[in-house]
Amino acid sequence: MQPDLATLVGSRICHDLISPIGAIGNGLELLSLTDGDQGAEMDLISDSVQNANARIRFYRIAYGAASADQMLNSTEVLSFISVLARGGRFTYFWQVAEDRPRREVRCALLLLQCFEAAMPVGGDIHVQFIDERWVLSAESLRFKIEPDLWDRLAEGDTAFAYSAAQVQFALLPGLLAEAGRSLKIKMSSDRIVVTF
Repeated sequence: MQPDLATLVGSRICHDLISPIGAIGNGLELLSLTDGDQGAEMDLISDSVQNANARIRFYRIAYGAASADQMLNSTEVLSFISVLARGGRFTYFWQVAEDRPRREVRCALLLLQCFEAAMPVGGDIHVQFIDERWVLSAESLRFKIEPDLWDRLAEGDTAFAYSAAQVQFALLPGLLAEAGRSLKIKMSSDRIVVTF
C-alpha cells in the first residue's frame, strides 16, 4: 500500500538535510577541541549552515503550498540554487528572467530533483522559459533511468509504490495539473529534455 505522501515528504527532507546538519555538529566538535586558529572549523560551520538554509528554501517552494496568484522572481530562486551547486555534482543554469507563478516554479524544482535522481555522476541542468513553455534539460556522462518512474511521470500516473527518494515523481503529476500544464519528455543517451 502506498505510504502517506506527507510522510514521504518528511522523510525526503530529513534525508537531504542530515548531511549538512551532521557537518555542523562535526564542526562544533572540532571547534571545542581546538585551542588555536578556528578558521577552518568556522568555514565548515558556515558552509553547512548556508547549505541547510538553501535546502530549506528549496523545499519550501518545491513542496509547499502555492496559491494561483503567487508569483516568484528568479533572484530568489538563484539565491538558493547557487548555494546548492557549490562543490556539488550538479551545475544549474536557471535562465528564467521574468517572474513566474509559484505553482510553475514548484514544478520546475521538482523536475530538478527528478533529473538529479537520474544523474548518479552529476551533470548540467538548464532551466528556461521559451514561448510560454518551461524547457528543462539535463546533460550527463551517464544516466540511470528508472523506466517505471519516468513512464508514469509522462502519463501522469501516480498509482505506484514510491519510496521517499522518489516522492518528487509522485507529487509532480498532480501539481502540473494544478498549474494547468502538461508534460513532454524526450530522452537520449546523454540528454533528457522535459517541457511543460
